[in-house]
Amino acid sequence: MTPVITDFLHFLEDPDVAVAVAVIKALTNVILHSEASTMMQMEGELQEAAQQLRTFQAADDAPRFHNSIATTASCQLFLRYVTRCFLEFDDFDHCRSQLIDRGKLFAKTSLSSRQRISDVGHNFIRDGMKVLTHGKSRVVIALLREAAKTKNFSVFVTEGRSTASGVDTAEELAQIGTYSTAVIAKALNKQFYVAAESYKFARLYPLTQRGIPQKHMTAITGDTAGGGSAGETMSGVAFMSPFFDYTPPGYIALMFTDLGVLTPSAVSDELIKLYQ
Repeated sequence: MTPVITDFLHFLEDPDVAVAVAVIKALTNVILHSEASTMMQMEGELQEAAQQLRTFQAADDAPRFHNSIATTASCQLFLRYVTRCFLEFDDFDHCRSQLIDRGKLFAKTSLSSRQRISDVGHNFIRDGMKVLTHGKSRVVIALLREAAKTKNFSVFVTEGRSTASGVDTAEELAQIGTYSTAVIAKALNKQFYVAAESYKFARLYPLTQRGIPQKHMTAITGDTAGGGSAGETMSGVAFMSPFFDYTPPGYIALMFTDLGVLTPSAVSDELIKLYQ
């Protein structure tokens, strides 16, 4: 196992650290331990480390908490900043220091991003509301906790296959099934919101479910999230259990982010600003 993968897994041991933050911190460590003497050498090492992270999370034996899209997006974001830094500073040592400081700052501000999202999103929850949430999200839990300080409302938590992450959400108070939840909300004329940090925005433009780059994991069988017995599994039946599904923007009313309350189309504008 390479050093960048070891660092990545070490950072993920902290329950408050998201996959994207762990990626940035691991890449920052690459710079800290690098013996490169030129910008070209440094960029080459970072490109190789980023590729190792992307390959690791795509492996068949990778732990199921890995998120391929978050990994890809954070690698692209960090490498884009590296390119800009190289263009801005002529002095290699100064540039290296800037990259290290930026990586550390990113990790520190990730937690404050959740608070900013909670500040703008909790006002959309009113007394007496019934809120349906799906999967497990640190930022969603933070938003609901903020709203609970001043309002009384009910929260319904789905189990959240294929990882059963909804059980964790229930214990602390978006995985597969988000699309079907959005379709149901649309049919019942209910608002469907998404809460996410802006560093999770990715340059992916899927048109259908097939447009999402991902592998399938082994499905959890049984009546409960823990895989309790549900009788004998039917022989000859193949189970497909993707990590996540695609929800078309037409089903999403608003997105609560650390940049403010955005419409789905505004995400493209933010990506253009970042990568232009």
